[in-house]
Amino acid sequence: MKKEIKIKNEVGELERVNQFVEEIGEELGLDMELQMNLNLVMEEMVSNVIFYAYPEGKVEDIELVAESDGKELTFVLSDKGKEFDPTLKDDADPNVNPMERDIGGMGIYIVKNIMNQVTYQRLEGKNLLTMKKEI
Repeated sequence: MKKEIKIKNEVGELERVNQFVEEIGEELGLDMELQMNLNLVMEEMVSNVIFYAYPEGKVEDIELVAESDGKELTFVLSDKGKEFDPTLKDDADPNVNPMERDIGGMGIYIVKNIMNQVTYQRLEGKNLLTMKKEI
């Protein structure tokens, strides 16, 4: 199975990402908890691109490709925004009161804890974030 979606860097597009993940979950017969976790991961990572990768007002494409061999589900998120490797960001401490925690870091912490593998590379002017989950 291989599917892809191309969206614009606009908040309203998150609904399309959600539908994309749900379709994949149904096609692969994933349980509801896993589907919800995958939705959380994709929403977090795509919204980071929407909010931080491009200068305000610049509309660009974001691509999300999903591929599965039946044992593992791989998502590759790509954009041409400014270079940023979220895997280098220190994990937020989940034991710190959210009101006292510095902004940022919780999203990638959640993603690393849900997915089995998260890797980043910058290739030909694109950010490529690969996220793998055993299914």
